[in-house]
Amino acid sequence: MDDAFGKGCHLHLIDGSAFIFRAYHALPPLTRKSDGLPVGAVAGFCNMLWRYVQTDDGHTAPTHAAVIFDHSSKTFRNEIYPAYKAQRPEPPEDLRPQFPLTRDATRAFNIACIETQGYEADDIIAAMACAARNAGGSATIISSDKDLMQLIGDGVDMLDPIKNKLIGRDEVFEKFGVFPDRVVDVQALAGDPVDNVPGAPGIGIKTAALLIQEYGDLETLLARAEEIKQPKRRQTLIDHADQIRISKRLVTLDCDTPLDVTLESLAVKRPDADRLVAFLSEMEFRTLTNRVAEVLGAEAPAIQAAPASDAPTAPDQPAIDASAYETVTDMAALDAWIAAIVETGHVAIDTETTSLDEMQAGLVGISLAVAPGRACYIPLGHVAGGDDLFGQSARVAGQLDPAAVLAALRPVLQDPAILKIGQNMKYDWKMLARHGIEMTPLADTMLMSYALNAGTHNHGMDELAERYLGHKCIPIKDLIGSGKGQLNFAQVAIDKAAPYAAEDADVTLRLWQHFAPMLPVEKVSTTYHTLERPMIPVLAQMEMAGIRIDTDTLKRMSNAFAQKMAGLEDEIHGLAGQSFNIGSPKQLGEILFDKMGLAGGKQGKTGAFSTSADVLEDLAAEGHDLPARVLDWRQIAKLKSTYTDALPTYVHPDTGRVHTSYSITGAQTGRLSSTEPNLQNIPIRTDEGRRIRQAFIAPEGYRLVSLDYSQIELRILAHVADIPALKQAFLDGIDIHAMTASQMFGVPVEGMDPMIRRRAKAINFGVIYGISGFGLSRNLRIPRAEAQSFIDTYFERFPEIRAYMDKTVADAKQDGYVTTLFGRRINTPGINQSGPAAGGARRAAINAPIQGAAADIIRRAMIRMPQAIADLPARMLLQVHDELVFEVRDDATVPLIDTARRIMEAAAEPSLRLSVPLVVDAGHGANWAEAH
Repeated sequence: MDDAFGKGCHLHLIDGSAFIFRAYHALPPLTRKSDGLPVGAVAGFCNMLWRYVQTDDGHTAPTHAAVIFDHSSKTFRNEIYPAYKAQRPEPPEDLRPQFPLTRDATRAFNIACIETQGYEADDIIAAMACAARNAGGSATIISSDKDLMQLIGDGVDMLDPIKNKLIGRDEVFEKFGVFPDRVVDVQALAGDPVDNVPGAPGIGIKTAALLIQEYGDLETLLARAEEIKQPKRRQTLIDHADQIRISKRLVTLDCDTPLDVTLESLAVKRPDADRLVAFLSEMEFRTLTNRVAEVLGAEAPAIQAAPASDAPTAPDQPAIDASAYETVTDMAALDAWIAAIVETGHVAIDTETTSLDEMQAGLVGISLAVAPGRACYIPLGHVAGGDDLFGQSARVAGQLDPAAVLAALRPVLQDPAILKIGQNMKYDWKMLARHGIEMTPLADTMLMSYALNAGTHNHGMDELAERYLGHKCIPIKDLIGSGKGQLNFAQVAIDKAAPYAAEDADVTLRLWQHFAPMLPVEKVSTTYHTLERPMIPVLAQMEMAGIRIDTDTLKRMSNAFAQKMAGLEDEIHGLAGQSFNIGSPKQLGEILFDKMGLAGGKQGKTGAFSTSADVLEDLAAEGHDLPARVLDWRQIAKLKSTYTDALPTYVHPDTGRVHTSYSITGAQTGRLSSTEPNLQNIPIRTDEGRRIRQAFIAPEGYRLVSLDYSQIELRILAHVADIPALKQAFLDGIDIHAMTASQMFGVPVEGMDPMIRRRAKAINFGVIYGISGFGLSRNLRIPRAEAQSFIDTYFERFPEIRAYMDKTVADAKQDGYVTTLFGRRINTPGINQSGPAAGGARRAAINAPIQGAAADIIRRAMIRMPQAIADLPARMLLQVHDELVFEVRDDATVPLIDTARRIMEAAAEPSLRLSVPLVVDAGHGANWAEAH
């Protein structure tokens, strides 16, 4: 083959085996609808090849290309060292039938497909790369496999297909501490547990690199081993010299691997449209078939979808059969289920209740599952349809006593050796905690899905079941109906309730089996295990604690708001010259754009003018009084309806407190959201908003304490964008907004005009969200040209921010996601779209790593907090983005503040050492307003 190559030939060598396993582990299981054949890895493989064929990546275009595969697991290396790769597991059952299909796919793409009996794909790649280089050509290896990095040098480079990044000598040195020609020496010393290459015991990559740097090469090192000063290291090298030499033979790629290919067979060719489309159609890849057909100018055949009822189940799991579930109605049967739980060491659990409010809902039943298809339902609180004379429904006969069931389940549900699996486990944790059972340890399939797929789809059980198990769950409406005649679950007949409830536990267990192995593959295990799962009991306890409110204060505020609204109504009507319904967008639009003739009116499909907040803010920025007053009126109306009128209705009849509910998966950046009621959106920038907090009070003898991160997102920005001026200001404790104003506008910090500082503050915070000149002009109510000038000056003064933004957007476009400092993956599915949505996707990508890191930091603090304050008469009640609110006995206020501040300010450690300090402001008082 050497003679066939010449100068100008550029060979691309695609690591096909790596492509297959990457596709298999990156995508959910997929089966062909017509016959159930597993094709998920084939689908991912085809998408990767199509992306390769279509991409102009800026690197030297190939004249020749091939996809290289492993032929079998046994190679010549097993003759050298029989234990080579002995620990590697067999390929998954559903992957095996896909191997030959990936070869068919390669040929369908008209790319050479090469494999050789007795040799690994890496050896074939090595032989072909060396042949190309020796003949005066060049080669690019398309892989990120570290074992191939030994080949890099003149005429041979590597391209990481995931990051679209070239790997050269410098990148190899960064990874191994040596250049490519000494990589095998380092690998021989360090060994490789994945391939069962023994190496030298106790010597890792860093130590191996230092030794090779010092002695030049492996043979010299072994020959001079007695010169090494450290006794243990010296003896290791002497005792294991032969083993190390064997390891080098195992890790050295064979450039003399026999090749039976011609140059002509490797020439780059355009895919044959009919052949490729036919293959993709046969695989039933509808979307890719249509895309390829459109690009290649072929006709895409119709692909018939199988009926929903024929959707396949997940691999290696029996079909979901609701009729096979057991209804437990005697203690002997329950004991058998408890024994099964102890035997398996895990159980999926789900509670059925009378409402979605877990603080007031009654427990109707419990479902359990220990294996796919092996699930049961324990009815506890089902009632007959009719009411008795006292308005109470009679309990259906044949159900076990709830207290006896809970007493029997308590030991296994609290056993730290048995894993409890749930979907939205926080709900079930609270339901059982109200009955004296605090489950541990926990797994939550909703949070697993969130860690894997935040931003790409929702995480409810029904959607996950259809998406990942190919199963449509029994709809709850089929049992309870809807509208005025809707039942609660207690009124559902047991024979209908049991299949529905047990199915929930069965599906949850199957989802856990599906998601758990994907977490390490997708490198989100740390996110799930340290930032998601531990939040379940922390938030549950906060929600159960609740917070007191003063309903009399709220009533007075509501009356005051009503009076203020009335005054604003009079003012608005006077400016309009007539009375009209301010709450009617149609009437308001007619006043602004028809009667007053203001510019900027936009009519929708119905012909009515838009009077959204954005429209009114633009008009107010132009100096028009009426829209400004309407904005004021709307703000007061919202405070009245959402808080002063509504909050008293949320007071729990037994606790006398308000119990909000936090969603861990509510925002893809990791920020928590609060509902029923929402306590995170109470405005604090207006006097009226701050007054709402006065109604949140501490009991007698206690105080509320607020601890709030100071400018945490700006601090994170200073760190990740490496902005010297901002970092120094934070280190010196300087007013960051005044410093920014001084840097931008050339004015001294001392005696600064508050308006100038306010503008700098708006820019500082706006930049984090990718604010535009248009947005800043609206916020500051200044002309757009002036606002854009401020932003331009800002980027001139802090060019590192622009560089950070550009890099973040570029990474998001390439990878499809961004990550926080703690490894949280935030998907950016809309980043490559065009049109009006592109700007929003770009701004979200810029902000996500910053806001996500801030969310991660406060989560870490919250997870550590319960143990830290366990000995204090205090408890954590609320989280509002960067703020935590506590209730503490008067005499423990100072110790609580000291402890909580220490935990919060050290929350990034030890995983990360920020280059700027985290600072926490603290306050306390009889109510939340005083504390903050």
